[in-house]
Amino acid sequence: MRWIWPLNGRATNGQPKNGNGSGANGAQPDFLCIGVHKGGTTWLYQQLDAHPDFWMPPLKELHYLDQLGRVQRSSSPRCRDERDRRFLEGINRLSAKPCLDLEHYAQLFEPKGPLLSGDISPNYSTLSNEVIRHVTRYFPGLKVIFLARDPVDRVWSHLSMEVHYHQIEAFDVTDIEEVDRKLLRRGLLLRSYPSTIVARWKRYVHPDQFRIYFFDDLQSNPGELRRSILHFLGASPDKAAGQLPAEHNSWARMGKLPLTDKVRLHLAQFFKKELKTCATRLGGAARDWPARYGFSLLLFVWDLLDDSIDLFFWWN
Repeated sequence: MRWIWPLNGRATNGQPKNGNGSGANGAQPDFLCIGVHKGGTTWLYQQLDAHPDFWMPPLKELHYLDQLGRVQRSSSPRCRDERDRRFLEGINRLSAKPCLDLEHYAQLFEPKGPLLSGDISPNYSTLSNEVIRHVTRYFPGLKVIFLARDPVDRVWSHLSMEVHYHQIEAFDVTDIEEVDRKLLRRGLLLRSYPSTIVARWKRYVHPDQFRIYFFDDLQSNPGELRRSILHFLGASPDKAAGQLPAEHNSWARMGKLPLTDKVRLHLAQFFKKELKTCATRLGGAARDWPARYGFSLLLFVWDLLDDSIDLFFWWN
């Protein structure tokens, strides 16, 4: 479900009261990671949390901009020091309010001091245009990261996770009709079209402040992916994250449901247009996605010019 919350009067025109979107003591998030689900966001949180240039919130997914932080959590949040305690008290107070309050949301990040910090909540990939517009206007310097994943692989990993955690009932993974019933849910589909998500956010975020990274690179070269993200966020790529190696990913151990060739081909046909759209509009590793399923890719002039046209209208 895509939530649209009423906005506090301090932010209803999308402009921060003090001009820069910061709260008390200049506090504010430095970045958002808006997803995608099953795209490596847990890996990213763990890497940044262990890096000396960052103080990350004790909750990986704040869910404030989409659900005011009102979510059931499977485990207790980290509370290892006074900064964590202050943060948890702050988000509990904020979650009790009936509307989206960006001024006090910014103040949640006061414990970070001079370090970098941000909000990694994959559900932000489903935010409405209205909320995205207000957030990006209130925090004009905010950087945004999107971790993209092949839609076929992503949706199957998502279904596997839901079964594993009993969020949905186990189903016959060889039955096309059963698979479709699980697939054709609005909440799942909202998260399954990376080209749409990127286009929506790009309307409001300056190109210099928006980056797309790929799950493919996490699998093939996590060290280089880590370095690239740290450089974008303004941190030192050369600093070690304690004893945590770049390839560490605690979620990678979770097994996936068996995927037959028949079901894989069916999912590929379902996402055929999206695979090609991602290849032309996202570039990078997405250029290889259609070929995985035997699809040829025609690069239309309009698709090649799309990013340039978006940039032209953004500047104007």
